[in-house]
Amino acid sequence: MNGWTPDDIPAQHGRTAVVTGANSGLGFVTARELARRGARVVLACRDETRGRAAEELLRHEVPEADVRLAPLDLADLKSVRAFADALPEERLDLLVNNAGVMALPRRRTVDGFEMQFGTNHLGHFALTGLLLPRLRAAGDGARVVTVSSGLHLLGTVDPRDVQMDGGYRRWIAYGRSKSANLLFVHELARRLAAAGSPLVAAAAHPGYAATNLQTAGVRMEDRRWAEQLVRGANRVVAQSAEAGALPILRAATAPDVRQDDFFGPRVLMWRGAPVRSPRAPWTRDDRASAGLWAMSERLTGVSYGWPPRV
Repeated sequence: MNGWTPDDIPAQHGRTAVVTGANSGLGFVTARELARRGARVVLACRDETRGRAAEELLRHEVPEADVRLAPLDLADLKSVRAFADALPEERLDLLVNNAGVMALPRRRTVDGFEMQFGTNHLGHFALTGLLLPRLRAAGDGARVVTVSSGLHLLGTVDPRDVQMDGGYRRWIAYGRSKSANLLFVHELARRLAAAGSPLVAAAAHPGYAATNLQTAGVRMEDRRWAEQLVRGANRVVAQSAEAGALPILRAATAPDVRQDDFFGPRVLMWRGAPVRSPRAPWTRDDRASAGLWAMSERLTGVSYGWPPRV
């Protein structure tokens, strides 16, 4: 048995999805396969030029696709609000929080947050909160899927120093931001379950998938030798973006997905068919998730109001 494949994706006709970071890699594959199954897909992309190229490629690969491009910069809360305000759909069946940055040299978002925490977690926290009324309007089958990483095992959020002002280490910052993704999903799932909502919050990770995410940080510093090393590793040991997107697609579409599920590759959380994945115990800590939620509302200025705190 080969496990779950794209052939297992149920028909998506009549459903609308937003996929962040849909211009390349995991986001592009996710958007394409959802469109192939009949979903209307909004490609939420920071770079308009790359977004247009992705839209054209997707239409070439899926001629019948119902897709459109919309600008979204998760490192700018003004852009996040503008995206949500401009979204014409009154209901939204699926939000895939996929976009992210990895192991960058120290940078700040437009709003002054450490870039990895600000983009990977706070931007998506704000986006989900602003789109929540549309997700609620969709009723049964609506989902929020947030993409984390197996590298969340590098550490959890330190509430005393979320900006890592006490000492910045790029990989620890990345791991903490990915733990923040899982804590967010855990808290959202708890609140939804307590409210009896049909909206499901789940997470996924791609294992080690070859995308441009791995090379962005070293390219920013013009470390060409390191970039070539990463590209070589991607060719030799990584699985493809096509395979890496499968856990995301399963979390987004499979009928057996439960609140707070976490999907990843079967083999050592590295590669293979998507299955329910192990996760660090701290990502299921109710106190930590509630604390991060309150902090995130304060930092972003986005107050959910619903679902109620439990």
